[in-house]
Amino acid sequence: MPYQYVREPLTQENADRLSNACKRPLEKLIVWPMMDCGLRVSELCSLTPESIQWQQKCLRVKGKGGLYGKGGRRRDGKGKKKVRVVPMSARVRAVFEPYFALHDRFPVGVRQAQKIVKQVANRACISQEVTPHVLRHTFATLFLQKGGSIAALKKILGHDRLATTEIYLNLTDQHV
Repeated sequence: MPYQYVREPLTQENADRLSNACKRPLEKLIVWPMMDCGLRVSELCSLTPESIQWQQKCLRVKGKGGLYGKGGRRRDGKGKKKVRVVPMSARVRAVFEPYFALHDRFPVGVRQAQKIVKQVANRACISQEVTPHVLRHTFATLFLQKGGSIAALKKILGHDRLATTEIYLNLTDQHV
C-alpha cells in the first residue's frame, strides 16, 4: 500500500477549544458539523433543507466513493453521487434548524468555509494546522476513543474499504 499522508487530528482539549471559539452562528454552522458528523467540507457546503431528516436526527449526504470518481460521476459514465446517512448531534441540529428554516442552501462555498475554520483555529490559539479535513480526522479519532465501532465509523465516513477506516485505529492509540 502506498504511503498516505495522515493529518494529525486535534486532541479532545483542542477540539473543545475550537468549538468554544466559535462565536458567530456562521462559524458554528461550519465547524460543528465537521467535528460532530465527520462531514467533508464539500458535503457540508452542498447541504440543503432536503438533506436533513429532522425526525430521524440525521443527514443524507451526497459524498464520493463506490463507482464514483471525482466530481461525483460514475467511472462508467452513468449515475449520481453515492448517498449516505450520517447521525446529527444535538448541537448541530440546534444550529441547522433556525438557519434552514429561512434558507434553502448553505451560506458559503468550500474556500470560504476553509478560511473560516482557519480563523476560528487562530482565535482558539491552536498551534497545529487546522483544516476541514483535520476536523474530519478529529471526529473519527474521538468517535473511536468514545467506544464507537470501526464498522460504524466506516459507514458514517462513507469509506468503501475497511482498510481506509482502520487508519484511525493507529491515531486513536497515539491520542488517548
